[in-house]
Amino acid sequence: MIVCAVPVKDLVSAKQRLTAALGPAERAELARAMLRDVLGALSAARLDTVWVVTRDAEVAALARRFGAEPLAEAENRGHTAAVAFAQAEAVRRNARVFLTVPGDVPCVVPAEIDALTVAAREGEPAFAPSRSGLGTNGAALTPPDAMELTFGEPSFQNHLDAARARGLAPRVLVFRGLGLDIDAPEDLGALIAEGAATESGRLLAGWRVGVAR
Repeated sequence: MIVCAVPVKDLVSAKQRLTAALGPAERAELARAMLRDVLGALSAARLDTVWVVTRDAEVAALARRFGAEPLAEAENRGHTAAVAFAQAEAVRRNARVFLTVPGDVPCVVPAEIDALTVAAREGEPAFAPSRSGLGTNGAALTPPDAMELTFGEPSFQNHLDAARARGLAPRVLVFRGLGLDIDAPEDLGALIAEGAATESGRLLAGWRVGVAR
């Protein structure tokens, strides 16, 4: 079984770093649109199961509409803990490959997910960096508990170092779509410029949002 986990804390307080460019309602609407874009891409990829790790009822309902399974944590403990929770579930269900991507990479396409899946081999975890090279926007492990995953910049280099320390040979894949995570106001311009095919990009273009207000 090939499973991909998407951690989503909640929508109401999503994307606080975009406060300079977007109001609370806009941030929540953008977070919804980005999650729909991500789940749409995952549903078209060669995956057996998609899990959305969340305690938010609205997010869980949205996940089900895309054929994904919500995984409910006992409490919101952050991105790293959510991924660890999903890894443990993947082990429990005897998954062969475990992937994780965030819910704020709206330009991701199915081919990128498939390439990340194929790249992961036993002893060779696969990682996709953010465009800054600091964050980890995609990880694939076989088996699912090949190593711990820890997020927060500079997680990408940390993952490479941690893999090598365990005697693993990490593989690096750089993707245009998956590499664009929407965290800061300057990312909005890139999404408008490159995301015409996404719901998120069209939403921002309709708001006439620039890099900042």
